[in-house]
Amino acid sequence: MSKAALKKIGPYRLVKLVHDGEASQVWKAYDDGSQQYVGIKTLTEKYKRSRERIGLLKREYAVGSKLVHPCILRIHQFGTDRGMPYLVMEWFPAPNMKLRIHQGIDKIAQVLPKVILQATEALAYFNEQGWIHRDIKPENFLIADSGEVKLLDFALARRKRGPLGRLFGQRSRVQGTQSYMSPEQIRNWALDERADLYSLACTLFHLVGGNPPFTGVSTNDLFRKHLKTPPPSLEAANPDVTPAFSSLIRAAMAKKASDRPASVRKLLNQLRQIPLFLDTPSPPAPPPSGPRSLGPDPARPV
Repeated sequence: MSKAALKKIGPYRLVKLVHDGEASQVWKAYDDGSQQYVGIKTLTEKYKRSRERIGLLKREYAVGSKLVHPCILRIHQFGTDRGMPYLVMEWFPAPNMKLRIHQGIDKIAQVLPKVILQATEALAYFNEQGWIHRDIKPENFLIADSGEVKLLDFALARRKRGPLGRLFGQRSRVQGTQSYMSPEQIRNWALDERADLYSLACTLFHLVGGNPPFTGVSTNDLFRKHLKTPPPSLEAANPDVTPAFSSLIRAAMAKKASDRPASVRKLLNQLRQIPLFLDTPSPPAPPPSGPRSLGPDPARPV
């Protein structure tokens, strides 16, 4: 089914395409039964028969459908319609963290402490349900103007293993996003929640500092920095942050998992005790007033 032909999937009416990626698309849709909007993730025409991609959708449903938390995007259903696999999700109309960073965090500076606490709370809950996310990054957090946060994308999640599982369990292939991967994930070692904690620290560094903590001219160069280069100073990237916050993020990016906070929950408890900024940010300036154009509203479909 082409995008033009795709008007309905299952019982859901597709309203608007909101994300168009190589392998998947996300739609705003309407459920006539519940009379509510939902999000629908479908595979693209190229990948709709891919066993791997269908497996990732099913994995996301298997993990996400059991999670109930205000900071985690609800996953409702997996289905197939006319050969097209799809995932039904909570509709949460907000940009992801990566887009927020590109737009300039000064626009949400006043709610950044709330964003950081909610993102950390979401991951703490996720880990406490027995899962390692393995792909914590800015794209996987949605942020509303109010500072409300939703964690999403559970396709790479794996169950936490006990001590024997960590010693003798089979290793999977290295997966994740290079700019945020922990040293043990790069080495393809067995992971616990401190790998997610490292990725979260890299993500929060990017959010507050404007750039990822490490960049490289190649994948190997980037991985070498994650493995060997000391974490950079967040205060140097953003002089407005407190030394206490900068120090905590640095500790969470320790090369050895044993040198990081013991869990995301412990990191959260520490974050609640320290200020983010040296001074309270001013609210963003209101948009300039003046006569409004009588032309078409670009936000309104035609």
